[in-house]
Amino acid sequence: MVAFDSAAILSRLAALRAGDAPTHGGRVLSYVYDSGLAEVDELAAQAVRLVQPVNGLDPTTFTSVAVMEREVIGFARELLHGADDVVGSVTTGGTESCLLAVKTARDVWRAAGGTGRARLIAPVTVHAAFHKAAHYFDLELDLVPVDPATGALDPDALIARLGPDVALAVVSAPSYPFAGLDPVEVVAAACDDAGVACHVDGCIGGWILPFWRAADGSPLPLWDFRVPGVTSVSADLHKFGYAPKGASVLLQRGRDRQRTQYFATTGWPGYPVVNPTMLGSKSAGALAASWAIVQALGARGFAELAESCRRATAALTDIISDIEGLRIVGDPVGPLLAVATDESVPEDRRVDPHHWADRAHRRGWQLQLQPGLAQADGTRLPHTTHLTITPVTEQRVDELEAALRASADEVRGVPRADASAVLGALPSGLADAPLDSETAAGLLEAIGLAGSGMRPARVSRTSSRRSSPSSRPSRRRSPSGC
Repeated sequence: MVAFDSAAILSRLAALRAGDAPTHGGRVLSYVYDSGLAEVDELAAQAVRLVQPVNGLDPTTFTSVAVMEREVIGFARELLHGADDVVGSVTTGGTESCLLAVKTARDVWRAAGGTGRARLIAPVTVHAAFHKAAHYFDLELDLVPVDPATGALDPDALIARLGPDVALAVVSAPSYPFAGLDPVEVVAAACDDAGVACHVDGCIGGWILPFWRAADGSPLPLWDFRVPGVTSVSADLHKFGYAPKGASVLLQRGRDRQRTQYFATTGWPGYPVVNPTMLGSKSAGALAASWAIVQALGARGFAELAESCRRATAALTDIISDIEGLRIVGDPVGPLLAVATDESVPEDRRVDPHHWADRAHRRGWQLQLQPGLAQADGTRLPHTTHLTITPVTEQRVDELEAALRASADEVRGVPRADASAVLGALPSGLADAPLDSETAAGLLEAIGLAGSGMRPARVSRTSSRRSSPSSRPSRRRSPSGC
């Protein structure tokens, strides 16, 4: 028996984790989705531990996998208003859900007589997972420009590109960069008429938009399986389902369509292989955690957490809108905001969102930088800073407001960083040609992003420990910020 020191190993892991950004407490406004409920996290952890040795490859051997998946899919189908013909799979995350939606659409298109290289059409704001899917499955990615000021999609611009070579049209609910709810009803109706599949990427919104309303209190436009032309929807459990990474659902309208998603073979001398998703052997941990959280929270619990997100989002919308030199992009739907420079004010009063985020980072808050993008029509989307709001954010709005206002005050009037100055500081020739692996590794090590001298950026862990429900402040900020 090999002897090992568990305490030493775990101590080393704890030391490594100490360099990470805090996953709880609301200081990181991207990547992590904190419900603020310690008991929910503990339940998920115990569920993962119970199924640690289980192989999700074969639900006929590990029947718990089949039961948990069936119940999670059933809950998701009801949440997204699917009828009995809507079926689905639990995947390892949004990327896998998106890949499978594209693979399915391509194969259905081919089976219907499509020849040559199929097209995938989507707004330029569609998630990068669809870039990956088009690359992996050899589709032409046809991106439709959006309004450069708001990020909104003109449905007619996408509909005009429909044709017999289109295997799939994708719209978002909402888009990640600008939180725009694409015009699903109009696009899906046109796709239905044209015989084109329509996928709704609800990876970030699928588990919270069912409980969301517009700013004026009115219901959101329809975007889920209530829309007849929608053929599939992806929704991530590890986002506003509050499950650990990685868990997502892909729902398909029609069993025959879903069968195209599968890979199966008996063409080798081993066991028959039947895979509904891309992985063979896989952990059942995230599925078990997702199942446990669904059992614990139910629709009512998810609705309560969504309401906390809504209040915090409304408060932050008011706060940021009141900061001179910044503007919120478009008409965001859901607990996401993209913040850009307000170019309607004089240059000396403008705030660059990346400088702003950098100063907020120094104060212990991590916001996500988004670069600008030149669109195919010559217009340019602004570079922005992204905020994802979770239920725990509501407890921290006052602290966050102080940091955001002070950070803006410090950089107001400071011009945007000039990339040419950075490129000019590189050794001769590096900015003009692709780097070889050795040179790239050397540069990364020199700036602390690789090698033994790696210096990961830190976010203050101050107050990152989550409060128990009994210790939370009772005062809540109203949507007006009062």
